[in-house]
Amino acid sequence: MAPAVLKTIADVKDWTAGLRREGHRLALVPTMGFLHEGHLSLIREGRRRADVVAVSIFVNPTQFGPKEDLSRYPRDFEGDVAKCISAGAQVIFAPAGPEVMYPQGYQTYVEVTDVSQGLCGARRPGHFRGVATVVTKLLTLFRPEVALFGEKDYQQLQVIRALNQDLHLGADIVGMPTVREPDGLAMSSRNAYLSPEERQRALALSRGLKAAQALLREGTRESEPLVAAVRRELEAAGLQEDYVELVDAERLTPLASVAPGQPARLLVAAFSGTTRLIDNMQLGGEENAGRV
Repeated sequence: MAPAVLKTIADVKDWTAGLRREGHRLALVPTMGFLHEGHLSLIREGRRRADVVAVSIFVNPTQFGPKEDLSRYPRDFEGDVAKCISAGAQVIFAPAGPEVMYPQGYQTYVEVTDVSQGLCGARRPGHFRGVATVVTKLLTLFRPEVALFGEKDYQQLQVIRALNQDLHLGADIVGMPTVREPDGLAMSSRNAYLSPEERQRALALSRGLKAAQALLREGTRESEPLVAAVRRELEAAGLQEDYVELVDAERLTPLASVAPGQPARLLVAAFSGTTRLIDNMQLGGEENAGRV
């Protein structure tokens, strides 16, 4: 059965009012569309955790910089609807245009200060303000019991966890493991930009993370050699590094080493051709083995 497609704020309010009257538990999966298996894993987990799953499909203009790829961001609404059906979503919110979310005269934005600094926040000024704003709007509009996001965009996940807590929005924010292609490439809508040769070179991100993981298992805990392991793979593949950093998994502050039992994340961003890709893995803590 095809999911209901909501186009306006009034549509969402009417639908959620009926959902509440019937006492259903709601899971929300915010996306920018061009769905892949990573998104579908969120929908399926939402079905496990709630009675109803809603998916938002909205290419959010406020999180793109002036030189970024808003106009060429890949879109496939018909394909997205088919994928939502296959994964079990019951509702799609697809705003009829940007003015639905940002009507004329719009002037309110949400900014998360600490965890949005550095990493992608330093390279993409204003990006996380746009993310925080649109996610806050979606969480307040839908009021889901559960909202699901992928760990591939790890800094984004921490920004969303912070705003949900600080603004008392009440959702259970669930981070789901990165879904990868069989060769290790993290699934991303932006992979569509890659030529076959650029895609092959992009595998250096996951190879570098695996190399760092192996070093940790062998007892290396200092940041410098772990970061260097990733950089060697990027350089060998001819990728342009944006950043490689070892950080505290919750606060995203830089770490000099991984202390025993301490959850940490190793994050990388690099360009394959003109396409900027990101990836990360867990180091330390209870998930010492990591998943890459």
